[in-house]
Amino acid sequence: MDLVTVLFRWIHIATGLLFVGLLWWFNFVFAPFSFATDGETRKKVVTELHPRALYWFRWSALYTAVLGTWLLFVVFYEGGQTLEAQQPWSIGSYVMIVVVLLLYRVYVFLAKTPIGKDLRLFGAVGIVIVAALTYCLIEFGHFSYRGYVIHIGLLFGIIMVGNVWEIIWPGQKKILESMKSGSAPDPIIMARVMQHSRHNTYLSVPLLWTMIEAHTAVPAANSWLYLIVVILIGWALVSLVYKKAGKIQG
Repeated sequence: MDLVTVLFRWIHIATGLLFVGLLWWFNFVFAPFSFATDGETRKKVVTELHPRALYWFRWSALYTAVLGTWLLFVVFYEGGQTLEAQQPWSIGSYVMIVVVLLLYRVYVFLAKTPIGKDLRLFGAVGIVIVAALTYCLIEFGHFSYRGYVIHIGLLFGIIMVGNVWEIIWPGQKKILESMKSGSAPDPIIMARVMQHSRHNTYLSVPLLWTMIEAHTAVPAANSWLYLIVVILIGWALVSLVYKKAGKIQG
C-alpha cells in the first residue's frame, strides 16, 4: 500500500504539473499571442493547436482530481492527519467537509452575477468566504493545520476541475465549431471561457501551496490568518505575471 501511495502521489504531481502548466501557457503565452494575430492566422492556429492542447488540458485536470481525491482519503482521512491530535470525528467535522464540496455551486452562482464580472470585487468576496470557511473548519470541524489547509486546496481544486469540464471545455468546443464553419464565435461564450480560465489561473498558485503544506508549517501557522495571507500573496503574484505577459512582444 505504501508503494501504491508513493506511485499515485508521483503521478498526481506529474498530471498536476501538466494541467497547471498548460493553464499558464494558455493565459500567459497563447492569449496575448492570439490577440496580436490577424483573423486568418488566428483561425488556423486555434483550429489546429487548441484541440491538441485542450486534450491534454482536460484529461490531466481529471486525473489530477481523481488521484488527489484518493490521496486525500488515504493520507488524511485514513492516515489521521485531518483533525487536531486527540480530537474524534464529530458531526461538525463531517458537515464542514460537505460545506467544502457544496461551495463549488456557490462559486458558479456568484460567477454569473455582476460580482463575478469584476475580478477585484469577486476576489474580495472570495477571500472573505475562504476566511470564514477556514475559521469554521478549525472551530466547528476541529481540523488541524494540515487538515484545513488541504481542504482549502480541495475547494480550489474542485472549482478548477469543475471550470474545465463544465465551462471551459464545452465553451471551447463551441468556439472551435464556429471557427471551423467560418462564423464568428459567440462573444458571450468566449467571455465566459476567459473569465473562468482566469479564475483557474488565480486559484492555481495558492493551490500549489496547499499541496506542499507538509513542508511549509512555520510558527505563523498557529494563526489561520497565515493561510489567508499566503493566498493573497499568490493572487498578487499572478496579477503581476498577467501584467508582464501583456507587455512581452513577439
